[in-house]
Amino acid sequence: MLKKNDTVELEITSLTSEGSGVGRYDGMAVFVPFTAVGDRIRCRILKVKSSYAYAKTEEILTPSEERVPQDCPVYGKCGGCSLRHISYDSQLKYKEKAVYDAFTRIGKLHPEFLPIIKNNSPDRYRNKLQMPVGVQDGRTAFGFYAFHSHRIIPCGDCLLQPEVFSVILKRLSALCDEYGVSTYDEATGKGALRHVYLRKGHYSGEISLCMVSARRHRSFADIAASIAEEFTAVTSVVLNLNPDDTNVILGEREEVLYGQPCITDTMCGKTVYIAPKAFYQVNTPVAEEIYRQAAEFAEPDGKTVLDLYCGAGTIGLSMADRAKKLIGVEIVPDAVENARRNAAANNIFNAEFICADAAKAAKELNARKLRPDVIIIDPPRKGCGQAAAEEIALFGAERIVMISCNPATAARDCACFEQLGYRTEKVRAADMFSNTGHVECVVLMSRTSCI
Repeated sequence: MLKKNDTVELEITSLTSEGSGVGRYDGMAVFVPFTAVGDRIRCRILKVKSSYAYAKTEEILTPSEERVPQDCPVYGKCGGCSLRHISYDSQLKYKEKAVYDAFTRIGKLHPEFLPIIKNNSPDRYRNKLQMPVGVQDGRTAFGFYAFHSHRIIPCGDCLLQPEVFSVILKRLSALCDEYGVSTYDEATGKGALRHVYLRKGHYSGEISLCMVSARRHRSFADIAASIAEEFTAVTSVVLNLNPDDTNVILGEREEVLYGQPCITDTMCGKTVYIAPKAFYQVNTPVAEEIYRQAAEFAEPDGKTVLDLYCGAGTIGLSMADRAKKLIGVEIVPDAVENARRNAAANNIFNAEFICADAAKAAKELNARKLRPDVIIIDPPRKGCGQAAAEEIALFGAERIVMISCNPATAARDCACFEQLGYRTEKVRAADMFSNTGHVECVVLMSRTSCI
């Protein structure tokens, strides 16, 4: 039997959906992060369960042909990338398989699987960065949490982010030290600055800086003015106040320190306003491809489209010109205001946006006897759930198109819809988050019976 701290040799034969390598020792599955299929490794056992174990690589005895050189000094430490050590073509192969396995094994479904949507820029693709604030060698430092911890790993330049983000953060760190801005301490609740949050318009180039602080500091306005003066692309600097003892990054109150409360960009040819709290896909070019696929599945021409979990409204608005009417639903008030503003900015007058969660909105619209022809759902990672699926199915829409960042919950939800009169027709994976274990998918469901 394996025991903690045993050292064993393994051949990695598969990857989990999260990107960990899997080998077997005396029939027991052993999960080893940052390994590749074909690796022969020596590893140390960290934890043993009844039918599986976790281990850490001590030495790569024979490297896999899928391996590529590591180009990030904090790779394997920062809690971000998990697949950076394997080739991009291999990443796509495993992500397609993760989506296939989720639907066939978890959902027990057998739709048509279309080729994965690729990312033409596997590096520097993110338009959003959130970093906790810490102290390193007595100076303000920004970084990422290490895996399964709140220990900050300082990162001078994350290769998934635009280079300008790193330059801004370097200057912001110096300004915080110069003005004596304290760093928040989770253990004591003392200190001010907790997180920094950057967004950049992929097409517009506009940048928003949001400083998340437990309390105000007399110098925040001066820091905002300095950043805006040095970086002309920064058109918005916002202070978000979050004094609570919580893991939630953003608080309820915001103050504009410089410029506008949000930035603008373009998505599928539509102008969009993006506030700090509004959901907006982090990879604009791949998101546009996903939305085009969603529109192809939806066939919205002349139809009433219901867009649930709509965020800033970008999915529904991308096909509003073809629809008879668009109704968007979102629980975050700022995002709903963004969606309404986005509709107005694009002279879209056939759109209505409701602030509510999906289940409550479904009940309200059912009470209004609204019967959409097409429903778009873009749920959070936890998925819709049985209750929301039942309410959604009551509309009796001809088609449901789901965009999901979690194939496992998507497959579970599709299995629920299968019991409610919908057949899962087509699924297409999309590589929104290159070099990480995450994968998106777009799903078409068609009604097979009257509800």
